[in-house]
Parts: sequence; structure tokens; C-alpha cells
Amino acid sequence: MTGQNQKIVVMIPTFNEAENIQSLIREIIALPLSGDLHVLVVDDSSPDGTGDLVQKAAAADPRVHLLVRKKRRGRGAAGIDGFKAALALGADVIVEMDGDFSHQPRFIPALLGEMGRCDVAIGSRFVRGGADSDRSLIRRAITWLVRRFIRRRFRTSIRDVSSGFRCFSRGVLERLDPDDLISSGPSIVLEILYKLILMDASIHEVPIVFIDRKRGRTKLSGLTLLETLLMTLKFRRLDP
Repeated sequence: MTGQNQKIVVMIPTFNEAENIQSLIREIIALPLSGDLHVLVVDDSSPDGTGDLVQKAAAADPRVHLLVRKKRRGRGAAGIDGFKAALALGADVIVEMDGDFSHQPRFIPALLGEMGRCDVAIGSRFVRGGADSDRSLIRRAITWLVRRFIRRRFRTSIRDVSSGFRCFSRGVLERLDPDDLISSGPSIVLEILYKLILMDASIHEVPIVFIDRKRGRTKLSGLTLLETLLMTLKFRRLDP
């Protein structure tokens, strides 16, 4: 559990989230949390003006921060830079989430509340009380197959292996060493999980309800999914 003196940084990698980011920031900042709450948006120079909107929010509220990236774009590279920036801001606890409302801010307190008992809290669709809403039968089948493949390959009992809604202690991120990560795309979520397993980090799953985005376009295509799965074949090099 986080305390009043702890600094909480919610890190959000974005690309073309102008339709969502202002509302998302407002909901996060309004959460009734006891710690020192900050929002860090890591934007890949979105052409739709996402960064400009965050900059306006940052000018109005010192708890909002913007990191604009111009090189080595991608979800993984943005996440790596975001973790490093959050640590530089002095974060004691770092929450990672998407910027499209599929990860709902209302579950952040539950993730934070678990931190006194673990190194990492994962927002999980597949534990009791969790749900994967608004998905087609095909999307659910693909998710099931991916989960089955990853759980076997990583030899883990974690149920929601592909969740990108996670809360990390400062200590575990420092041990993880963001500079040592190799993924530039969405496979960053799986790479971090794999490294956490190798580190024998304490990981707890917290039930969340995942919903499909209502505004904006998804960045996850079939090709991206294939590339993500292929990247997992390279993770063996991370073994000690």
C-alpha cells in the first residue's frame, strides 16, 4: 500500500490519442489517493496534436508532465524512456497504462493497494472479478491462444501475461534496468514480464475490467501481433 509521502507516477505511452488524453488525465488526477500523484505522458510526436493537448494540461497543473519522443518510435521504446523519466522524477511507485481508456483509471487504487505485498501488481482480466469486455469471439480466441503460448513458454502461472496495466515498485524497476530491454514495439510488455520472472520478482494479479477503446483507432494489427510473438523467441538471450 502506498503512503502519503510516496510519489506515484502514472506513465502513459501515447500515439494519436487526442480524443482521449485530456479526459484520461483529468480522471487520473481526480483519483482520491493519499500519495503525491503525477501523470507522465510519453508521446511519439503524434500528428493529431496529442502532445499539444498534454502540454496545455501541464501548463495548468504541475502534476502533469510531457515527454515528446522523436527517435526510435514505438510502444516499447516509449515505455523504456517513460520508465527512465518516471524514475528521474523521483517516483516511488510507477503505474503503466494505455491512453485509450481500455485501462480504466478507477482500478489504479486497487493496483496501488496491492503494492505493500508485492514488487509488481498486474491488472488482470483473467482472475476472479476481472473481465475482458466488448470483445468479439475471434478476438477472445486469439487472446486465449496467445495466453496459452506465452504461459507455456515462460513457464508461469500468471494468467494475464499480456496486460500492459501494471504497477511497479521503484526498486524492481531499478533492478530490471530499462536500458537493458530490447523490444521497441508492443512485445515490451512480454519482455518485462519474462525478466521479472527470471528475477523471481513478487507479482500479484489484481482484477480489472478491460474494455475496447470507444474513440480513436487501435494500433494493434495482425502483423503487429505476429511480430510480438516472434520477439518472444529472442527472449532466451535474457536468461542468466
